[in-house]
Amino acid sequence: MSKKITDLTGTFKLHNGVEMPYLGLGTYMPKDRYEVTNSVRLALENGYRHIDTAGIYRNENDVRMGIEASNVPRKDIFLTTKVWNSDHGYDKTINAFERSLGNLQMDYVDLYLVHWPVVGLYKDTWRALEDLYKQGRVRAIGVCNFLKHQLEDLMEDAEVVPMVNQMEFHPYLVQQELINFCNQNNIQYQAWSPLMQGKVFELPEFQKLSEKYNKSIAQVILRYDLQKGVITIPKSCKEERIIANADIFDFEISESDMNFIDAMDRNFRTGPNPDNFEWSVVL
Repeated sequence: MSKKITDLTGTFKLHNGVEMPYLGLGTYMPKDRYEVTNSVRLALENGYRHIDTAGIYRNENDVRMGIEASNVPRKDIFLTTKVWNSDHGYDKTINAFERSLGNLQMDYVDLYLVHWPVVGLYKDTWRALEDLYKQGRVRAIGVCNFLKHQLEDLMEDAEVVPMVNQMEFHPYLVQQELINFCNQNNIQYQAWSPLMQGKVFELPEFQKLSEKYNKSIAQVILRYDLQKGVITIPKSCKEERIIANADIFDFEISESDMNFIDAMDRNFRTGPNPDNFEWSVVL
């Protein structure tokens, strides 16, 4: 893996030169608003500088309050949000972006993503993202949940190649062919659900790896992600877990164990398949 992994302040460089922290905090499906605000504050106070949210999470305002409570300067934070499926199309995407900025009470975001590839509309949506990028209102643009054929279709007409593709990624869903395609096109791969919604803790193979490296299963998985060159954003609301998730810079997984984890791929999804997700068609 050619990308250097150093510490919690480390970044991978996107193809437009923007530095994106390779470890961040996800904020999907919290129990309540306070939980989001508190977890964002705790993460930032413990050295994280990358926060991921989305319009559909309905917590952008709570993320903002967590950022404000942390007293970490906005310029030092890499903030991602996303346009939801019902807001696809050029004008609706622009309006959705304005709503997100209003919720965040900011004048830019670092990364704006197309949340799912809504058939028949995602090219118009991408055109809106390109214009927001050209205007300097977002520092980088990308997509989520785009398979190879969807990326190829988007890139046929795109003026700007996506800088990021955020995908479900874990040992049972490696999708190496898609990773290779993204690497060949300088699209940074990013993981959501890196811990398989908790299912990874049930795998005996990782109990053995945990014992071998004297690290928790979660730490082994997150280290695996970074050594694969995959940016990862585990969600946690407890301070001890937020801290533990970042304690992955004092060991390295061997090449043979990396290959062993790769070989566990079963094309198993904990979330929807981008090819048949109910929102991926125009209803």
